[in-house]
Amino acid sequence: MIIKSVEFLTSAVRREQYPPEGVPEIAFAGRSNVGKSSLINLLMNRKKLAKVSQNPGKTRTINFFTVNGSFRIVDLPGYGFARVSKAEAEKWGPMMEEYLSGRPDLLKVVQLVDVRHAPSAQDRQMYEYLQYYGLDGLVVATKADKVSKNELNRNLAVIRRELKLKKTDRVIPVSALHKTGTEEVLSAMDEILSAYHPGPTESEEETIDGCQEKV
Repeated sequence: MIIKSVEFLTSAVRREQYPPEGVPEIAFAGRSNVGKSSLINLLMNRKKLAKVSQNPGKTRTINFFTVNGSFRIVDLPGYGFARVSKAEAEKWGPMMEEYLSGRPDLLKVVQLVDVRHAPSAQDRQMYEYLQYYGLDGLVVATKADKVSKNELNRNLAVIRRELKLKKTDRVIPVSALHKTGTEEVLSAMDEILSAYHPGPTESEEETIDGCQEKV
């Protein structure tokens, strides 16, 4: 996949603020300090597309970006950062669940985990959410430059075990520092988008219903 254009579309906290349906979406989710913004910038070949902050937890809305005029990437709020107030953190769960459960053109959620550590309870919970909604199957292990090759292989096995991944699920190690792993992630995204078959629009559904009534 070659990224030719990327544009910020909108930020949302409620369904009515989402952009119109009919365009395939791939979302990114992970803990607040996992390096999600860095990965998105790296994949899209943009330095400041997603805001990278020294203060984890900065992404507090669902942010939509249009890529190549043909699909969207969606930056979901980071989870699990202790300094965020409990009241605010409690808003994120329903906000994300509303998006995950009710977005017909959402094809996949790329879950990010820090390869240096075993997945947290919240990481496991998130992956269970994705499995429930049929959005699982692609995990990116960030900060791969921080461990040795032996540690990397061992830790990838831990990630697979802790998240209870299937043999067909993919775990791709990525280093934003060394810019490695991005081609594999983009290739996986390309495969996901190639299988996209949009459903009928509301007007098309009305036409279909009308035809059925006449038969």
